[in-house]
Amino acid sequence: MDRNAVRAAWDRVSETYAANRNPDGNDAALIDELLADLPADARVLDVGCGDGMRTLANLPPDAVGLDLSRRGLELASGNVPNPLVQGDMVQLPFADDSFDGITAYHAVFHVERATHPAVYREFARVLKPGGRVLTTVGQGAYQSTRKDWLRSGESMFFSTPGRDRTAAQLEEAGFDVVEARSVDDPLGSSALFFVAEKR
Repeated sequence: MDRNAVRAAWDRVSETYAANRNPDGNDAALIDELLADLPADARVLDVGCGDGMRTLANLPPDAVGLDLSRRGLELASGNVPNPLVQGDMVQLPFADDSFDGITAYHAVFHVERATHPAVYREFARVLKPGGRVLTTVGQGAYQSTRKDWLRSGESMFFSTPGRDRTAAQLEEAGFDVVEARSVDDPLGSSALFFVAEKR
């Protein structure tokens, strides 16, 4: 799906998503575990930060929030003190070796499956050696557009090659998958997360 169409869809649905998301849930606890494995002064990038309240708010105040949606970033600017950047995970607007960690909660799903390897190569490029990424992963392969997502009247694109292929793509991009865990996600279902370390 065209990235501009995804951006426009998120501009229209950002407020509905924020209103429907459960502020609690044990997926947020994974962030504390990630930070414990990073240097004390770690610089972290939150990819797909949205309104900032789910992931970015649980990261240090110098962590950078990146989102494709201008509306999502407008909401985040009123919620968190972190620096915010509008950009696309397919081509991250950061220099090589800029970060110690990346969080990407429910974000890569909105990129076509064929482009997922490019996203993981970008993650590897901007991470320092030994840096870690914490990302949501699909259990099975699918690619679809969900109509009237969250009863918003808007359509949203989703795509994933599934657990095994995602692990292979991360490894091909220069990562070792060090943990896989299923936890409750903010919309009331279960989500699979990978922690992967850059070689």
